[in-house]
Amino acid sequence: MDRRLLIKLGTAGLAALTLPGAAKAAMAEGFTHGVASGEPGPYSVLLWTRYAAANDTALTAELSESADFARIAGGGTVTAAGARDHTARLLVDGLEPGRWYFYRFIAPDGTTSPTGRTRTLPAGPASAFTLALFSCANMPFGWFNAYAHAAARNDIDLVAHVGDYLYEYRVGDYPSLRDAVPGREVQPSHELIALADYRLRYAAYRSDPDLQRLHQLFPMIAQWDDHEFANDTWKGGAENHNEGEGEWRAREAAAERAYREWMPVADTRWRHYQVGDLATIFLPETRITARDKPFEIEEIVAGGGDAAAKLKRFAETAYRDPARQLLGGDQEKWLFDGFAASVKADTRWQVCAQQIVMGSLFTPPESAGWFGANPPDIVRRRVAAAQLAAKVGLPLNLDAWDGYPAARDRLLAAAQAADADLVTLAGDSHNAWAFDLSHDGRPAGIEVGGHSVSSPGFEAYTPEIPDATRVSALRASSPQLKWANTQDRGYVSVALTRDRVTANWHNMTDIRTRNPALSGTHSMTAERGRRAYSTT
Repeated sequence: MDRRLLIKLGTAGLAALTLPGAAKAAMAEGFTHGVASGEPGPYSVLLWTRYAAANDTALTAELSESADFARIAGGGTVTAAGARDHTARLLVDGLEPGRWYFYRFIAPDGTTSPTGRTRTLPAGPASAFTLALFSCANMPFGWFNAYAHAAARNDIDLVAHVGDYLYEYRVGDYPSLRDAVPGREVQPSHELIALADYRLRYAAYRSDPDLQRLHQLFPMIAQWDDHEFANDTWKGGAENHNEGEGEWRAREAAAERAYREWMPVADTRWRHYQVGDLATIFLPETRITARDKPFEIEEIVAGGGDAAAKLKRFAETAYRDPARQLLGGDQEKWLFDGFAASVKADTRWQVCAQQIVMGSLFTPPESAGWFGANPPDIVRRRVAAAQLAAKVGLPLNLDAWDGYPAARDRLLAAAQAADADLVTLAGDSHNAWAFDLSHDGRPAGIEVGGHSVSSPGFEAYTPEIPDATRVSALRASSPQLKWANTQDRGYVSVALTRDRVTANWHNMTDIRTRNPALSGTHSMTAERGRRAYSTT
C-alpha cells in the first residue's frame, strides 16, 4: 500500500509492525528521521527535519546557545510539505559568527524533534578549524562506524560529505546477498529509478542511528557524486542506466529532487564557504552539469587489431582533447575567480572539497599477478587492458580527474596563477591517498583522498595481496602518490591552522559489526607556501 494512503487512513502504526526497520521509519508519523543542519555561514545556518502527517504541517524552529533553550537566539516557521516527502528546510539568519547553537523543531501539538547542535562559521581572524571528510557509504556492506566515531568527538567544526551518500543498486547487486551484512537491509529492494524509489532509499539510510547522530551534532556541507543518481553518471547518462529504464533526464531530475528534499543543502549546484580569514572551502559539482562521457579502455581497444597501437594513438589525441569538460566553462570561471578572490583577500588556504581523485594513479606492472591464477574472464580482460594502457602512459581510473587531463591542467594552472595554497579533498575511490599535485613541473597543492565509510576498496579484489605490497607498487608507478592505505574503511579529519594543514586518516577496526573503535590513525602535514606534503 502507498505510505501516504496508510498515513491518511491512520493505519501506519499497524502496518509498520510487519515491515523491516528502514520501512518502519518511512511509515512512521511525526518526527521520523531526526534533525540536520548545513550551509553554515558566519551569520546563518540551514536547519532540516522531517515530519510525516496526513497533511502539510507548519513547524516552528528555535535556536539557542544553551541546551535548555532559556533564551531563543533565532528561528522561524517552515512547512513540512507532503510534496517534499514531508521534509522541511529553513535558513535561519541573524546569528553570531563562530558560535555553537542548539536547535529544535516544534509541531503544532507541542511535540518536539530531537535537539540538534550546529555551528556558524567564524568571521575575521581565525586560528584553527577542523573538518571531517566522508564519502562512499554503502549500507548493506556494513555499519557506519566511521560516522559513529566522528560523532563522539568534540573537536570537529564541520562535516564535509563529498558523495556516494547512498547507493542506487537493487538488493543483491552491490553487495551480493552473500556479502551483505545482516541487519543492514535497504528499501526499496529494486534499483532506484523513480522519485519514490530515491525517497525511500534516503529514508532507509537516514534511519541509521550513527548517520542520524552525525547530522544531529554537526553542520554538514554535502555534494553528490554518481551513486546518488546511478553508477558512473555523466551529463548525458550513466553506466547504470539503459533505455528500458526510461528517459535519463527524468531519472536525473528525480534523483536530484530527492537529494534536495532529504539533505540539508542549498538549491545551487556549486557554492563556497568562508572560514574567516583561514580558509575558503569550494564545493564544485563534477557529475551532471558538464561532465563529458568517461572514456572506457575496453571501448577504445574493441573491434580487434593492434590494441597497443590503438591505445597509443588515443593517448596522443582524444585523451588530451582540451574541449573535454568536467566542470564546464561557467563553473570553471566561478572556481578560478574564487581562487583569485580568496588569495586577494589574504585567506590562508584554498580548499576544494570535490568528489573524485585528482592525483594521478597508474597501474603497477606487478598487479597483473594480483588476481589469482585463473581469474574470471571479465577480470582477465580488464587486467590485460589496464596493463596495456599503463605502458602507453594512461592512468588507472578514467572516471576520475585522470580521465580529464586538460580540465585538471586548467584547474591547477588557475591555482598556481592565483598563488593559492590549494588543498583538494576527494572521495569516490574507497581508498585513502595523499598526493602532491603539480602542474607544468611546479608544485600546485596537496590532495587528501578519503577512504570509504563502508564500500570495499582494493582489498576486496586482491585479497591475497598485503596492503604494503599494493601500496609499494602503486607508489612506484605513480610519482605524485606519497602515501596510501588500500585495505581499511574510515574517514579523515583535516585540521587547518594558519601555517599548516594536518590530515588524519582514521581507520576503523571493523564494519561488519557495530563498533566505532579505530585500528589506527595516519597523519601527514603540509606547510603553507610549500604546496606539498612535509617529508619529515
